[in-house]
Amino acid sequence: MTQTQSAPPATVPAAPPPGATQPAPNARTANPRGAVAQWFEGTPGRMRAFLILAAAMSVVFGLAAAQGFSQSEGALDRAQANTAQLVRIQAIHTNLVSANADATNAFLVGGLEPPDQRAHFVNSLAAAAGLIAEAATAQPADRDVLGALNKTLITYGGLIEQARANNRQGLPIGSQYLKDANSVLQDDSLPLVKALVEANEKRVDTEFDGISKGTIWVLVGGLLSLVIFAITLRWLARRTHRYLNVPIAAGAAIVLLTTVIGGVALAGASSSAKDTRSAEYDRTLALSRARIAAYDARSNESLTLIARGSGTAFDKAYQAADAQVGEQLGKLGGRDTALLSAWRQYQAEHARVRKDDNDGKWDDAVNRAVGKTDGDNSVNMFDVFDKDSASRLQTASTAAQTKLTDARDGLPPIGWLGVPIGILAALLVAWGMSQRLEEYR
Repeated sequence: MTQTQSAPPATVPAAPPPGATQPAPNARTANPRGAVAQWFEGTPGRMRAFLILAAAMSVVFGLAAAQGFSQSEGALDRAQANTAQLVRIQAIHTNLVSANADATNAFLVGGLEPPDQRAHFVNSLAAAAGLIAEAATAQPADRDVLGALNKTLITYGGLIEQARANNRQGLPIGSQYLKDANSVLQDDSLPLVKALVEANEKRVDTEFDGISKGTIWVLVGGLLSLVIFAITLRWLARRTHRYLNVPIAAGAAIVLLTTVIGGVALAGASSSAKDTRSAEYDRTLALSRARIAAYDARSNESLTLIARGSGTAFDKAYQAADAQVGEQLGKLGGRDTALLSAWRQYQAEHARVRKDDNDGKWDDAVNRAVGKTDGDNSVNMFDVFDKDSASRLQTASTAAQTKLTDARDGLPPIGWLGVPIGILAALLVAWGMSQRLEEYR
């Protein structure tokens, strides 16, 4: 028979002696909330609270400064790029109406047109095609419209070639092809160009408006941080009876200096951009629009003569284009009286063309319109305006780009120094507050 072993008796804990109290559980272990509250209790706890608040606000200021400069720099960069794109689109428009003016004026000559005029037509269309490709690369948002525009130019070019071929043979149908080509340009191509111009003008306006918003980030972030620093220093002075905590005061000085330098720099950049917008940029737009309207007027002058007595609609179109030239030149101010004078001289020659045509002297009117008369004529006067306005447009466009570049490059490097500056101010707060906390250990 197997004998089983009995289990050892259980050990009963000894009872505490009478009157003894059991130890209370660790308060920090039993109640985490109580531990956190205890960490912020008393003067040391309030010091820790101010340390966290001021340090966190310093980092927030650094982020706000970085964001403000990044926003203003980005807006300046985009404003410059969109301005260049707008000038590019306006140049496409100018080349198209310039080519059309060449084609219509050359048609009046009959037979083989002057080689220089033919070369100018070919170069204008080629320049427009090249600018379309360049614009599509520069601004992806414009690609679809630019692609549609390119297709209309192919149709326009084909109709012009048919008009030329028939005109060389003296066939009247050539004038119909020319009118059809002009209709394609006016009804299909130019509305697309105008839509591109409007879209890019809105982009430019949006970016110009966004340049000043960077200043708000820096000023608001800086002022809030300085308020927290001031409250912290005042509380420390009252509690510790020391008038100045050097590390924390140094952190406040860094924030103040960054706010002042950043605010002044951004305000200056915004003011410079605003001046550029109301001066060189507006001047560029006015000159571009004046040149476009001038070429449109030149085309309609020729089309009126081609119509031979039934060109009332073209004459009205000339009057509208002429009025547009005057309106845009009027925006340039008193510095461009020579350009306005050149246009008025062309207007005078156009009036002579119309007078000859209305008096039944169609051949004389055509000769004056195509430059076959001695002395002043429509071609010579228009060329004076064309060359002068092109030179002034190039100067204004370059000046606008240069000023926007200078405004962007003149900004201090706070965009990438903002966060390190905020961290440095936070470390100074921690250093200054730790000195006071040591006194309570």
